Amino acid sequence: MASSSKRKEESHLLNGAVKQSTWSKAFCSNAVWEEKDEFLDVIYWLRQIIAVILGVIWGVAPLKGFLGIAIFCVINAGLLYVYFSSFQQIDEEEYGGTWELTKEGFMTSFALFLVVWIIFYTALHYD
Repeated sequence: MASSSKRKEESHLLNGAVKQSTWSKAFCSNAVWEEKDEFLDVIYWLRQIIAVILGVIWGVAPLKGFLGIAIFCVINAGLLYVYFSSFQQIDEEEYGGTWELTKEGFMTSFALFLVVWIIFYTALHYD
C-alpha cells in the first residue's frame, strides 16, 4: 500500500502536472531530460532493440561474414546518432560529447546482435 502511494507521489510534479514517463519522452521530439542517466538508459535500450531486430533480419536473410558485422555497426551507430542529434536535439557536450553517446551500450548490443544472428542463421540455414 505504501509503495503505491509513493508511486503516485512520484508521478506528480510540484505544480500538479503529471510526470511524463521515460518511454513517452523517448518518442517525443525535443523532450526535456531532467536526469542525464535517464536519457543514457533510453540510448542503451534502443540499441538493444535495434540489435535484436537486425540479428533476426541478418539470420533470416542469410547474411554472412564481415559485411554483416560492418553493416550492423553502421546502422546501429547511424540510427542512434540521428536519434540524439536530429530527433532529440540534445546538447552532446552535456553527455561527454558525440563519441560518448555513440558508444553508449554499443558493445552489449553488438554481443546481443551476434547471439541472435547466430541462433537464427543456424536454425534456418544449417544442414
